[in-house]
Amino acid sequence: MNILITGATSGIGKQLALDYLADGHHVVACGRTKAKLDALAKDARGSGRLSYCIFDVTDREQTLLALQEIAVNEGLQASGFDCVILSAGVCEYIDDAKNFEPALVDRVFAANFFGVVNSIAGVLPNLKPGSKLVVVDSMARMFQFTRAEAYGASKAAIHYFAGSLRTDLVKEGIQVITVSPGFVKTPMTDANDFEMPMRVTVEQASRAIQKGIAKGKPHIAFPRIFGGILAFLQRLPYRLQISLSKRMKQS
Repeated sequence: MNILITGATSGIGKQLALDYLADGHHVVACGRTKAKLDALAKDARGSGRLSYCIFDVTDREQTLLALQEIAVNEGLQASGFDCVILSAGVCEYIDDAKNFEPALVDRVFAANFFGVVNSIAGVLPNLKPGSKLVVVDSMARMFQFTRAEAYGASKAAIHYFAGSLRTDLVKEGIQVITVSPGFVKTPMTDANDFEMPMRVTVEQASRAIQKGIAKGKPHIAFPRIFGGILAFLQRLPYRLQISLSKRMKQS
């Protein structure tokens, strides 16, 4: 398969790139810096072929141009990408809700929402009937976690956007798949200063995503138990949800 992955230099995206390369696929790894993409190449194993695509998803013009050029350079205008996985993202927390900085929210949405939108716009011309467009959001969108106003809202927004896009692209034969991970051990979550229940490894996350994509699932969520707990919490009265969120902040 011809697979394009954004956020391929770290976390889930990097592990997916390594695993697909190990299985012999052609992976177009997207990131902001060549040095990190070179490091990915050194870690790669297997019979797959690795191509680079360097751009910043928050820069719309750069993103559209880079994705157009990589399709031309790799000769994919006719065949298109078999699978596109959009996993690039950032996380920043709001520590003082009364005096938060709108610029922080802008930065998070620039990467987690508009960065994905930019990437989708860039790859759609090279998606054909049978192609799969995979958008990684987060289980954080499922509950009003303390300090997560920007991060949770950005993931909720892109989850809705992708879900609506799924409906509109059915007639084109393009499948849109949403992915909602719980806590995954990555450099981003390593910076968290709070307890992360049921955190899984990037290897476990990669396997779950690959398996779901192969089965053509419209939505992939893991770990299941954690997702079930959050789904239950969503059904609780808002006062109780707020109370639970306050306790998380105090712990």
